[in-house]
Amino acid sequence: MGDRRDLHFEELDEVNQHEARALILQGLGEHWGEVDESLNPELDNMVASYGHGRTVLVRSDEGQVVGTGTLLPRPNNRAEVLRMSVASEFRREGIGASIIAELMDTARRWSAEYVVLETTSSWRAAVEFYLNCGFTITHIEEARFGSGTWFEMPLSAD
Repeated sequence: MGDRRDLHFEELDEVNQHEARALILQGLGEHWGEVDESLNPELDNMVASYGHGRTVLVRSDEGQVVGTGTLLPRPNNRAEVLRMSVASEFRREGIGASIIAELMDTARRWSAEYVVLETTSSWRAAVEFYLNCGFTITHIEEARFGSGTWFEMPLSAD
């Protein structure tokens, strides 16, 4: 995770959810150039929206939330990763990979057999990141704001 910073995982709660929301919206703004907050109403109360799953935040020693990711249970022994975001100045330090590893461990505890996720196909850095984490592309689907690339990773029983 980079040797210049110590990082700490914490669970999403009523107190820190605004920090996770801000980080996610910042990342969306970097990619899209602007953010229409009305397109992401589930971020207004992440505890209510994602409370049936698990959302983790990564906080630096300085107290800044520098990463977040959510895992939700899905039908057919699957779990879905969504709302992954790492602060731009902390990227390429292994934070995203650490979040994925933490969420994969959670999926195993839930007895999920596969973890799936989707990202905008034009978001090349995200596509490459998920491929580097070991996900494989299952399909590309047209959506409201362009194509989405879907990924899957089988989980071993160990």
